[in-house]
This record gives sequence, structure tokens and C-alpha cells, in this order.
Amino acid sequence: MDEKIILIVEDNADDKELILRAFRKCSIKAKPVVAHDGVEALDYMHCTGLFAGKDEYEMPSLIILDLKLPKVDGKEVLTAIRAHPKFKYIPVVILSSSSEKNDVNECFLLGANSYIKKPIDFRAFMEIVALLVKYWLDYNELPRL
Repeated sequence: MDEKIILIVEDNADDKELILRAFRKCSIKAKPVVAHDGVEALDYMHCTGLFAGKDEYEMPSLIILDLKLPKVDGKEVLTAIRAHPKFKYIPVVILSSSSEKNDVNECFLLGANSYIKKPIDFRAFMEIVALLVKYWLDYNELPRL
């Protein structure tokens, strides 16, 4: 599959819509897939639950992950992703409203590639989303397995 996929794991409908709107306004070419909680995110990765019929090769090129999620929180999702050999090199960017030192440090210890505090201003939010997608999808080189 040539189309790049970005898995957006976000339970807040307003934040999810801001991310998707930023994708549209910045002409992001990747296909966004939204998981509304940690269980859906892991179901997508493992082709189970709601995503049981998904092609196992439709893996995201980037995961944008919120921390405060229902059912399974973002840190648990990150831990599960990094523990799986097929997923451990997929870039995971934490996009969270928390700037708590403990959250930031723990996410990096768990294997996050980047941690971005959600800006309040939509224009700044759009710029950040466009830059992070451009960097991780267009410029970053991943291991070739």
C-alpha cells in the first residue's frame, strides 16, 4: 500500500476535529484514521475489534497519541506499541494538553519520539500539525526491516 496512514488517537471531539481540519487546510496527503480511545487504537494496530477486517499491512506511518484516553490510557497504548516487534519503529508523537514534567519524562522513557503540548490557538495548532506531519512523513528516515 502506497498511501501513508496517520493514526490519530484522540477522544476529545473538538481536538479530533481540529487535527482533521489542520490536515485539510495544510493539504496533508496521508490518510487519517481516528481511534477514539486506547482500545480502538490497539484494535487498529492488531486488526481486531472494530478493525477486524483491516488489512494487516495497513500500518500507520505516524501515530498521533493523546494521553488522557478512556478505557486504556495513552501511556499504556505507547507501552503496547513499543513492546510489539512490528510496531516499535513507528513514530509516535504525543499531542497532549498536559505539560507535567512527569508525563513528558515518562512518555520519552516509554519510547515516544516527540511530545507536543496542544496549543490553544488554532493557527498555532495548524502550524504544529503541519510541521510534525511533514517532518515524520517526508523527512524522517526509519529503519528498513
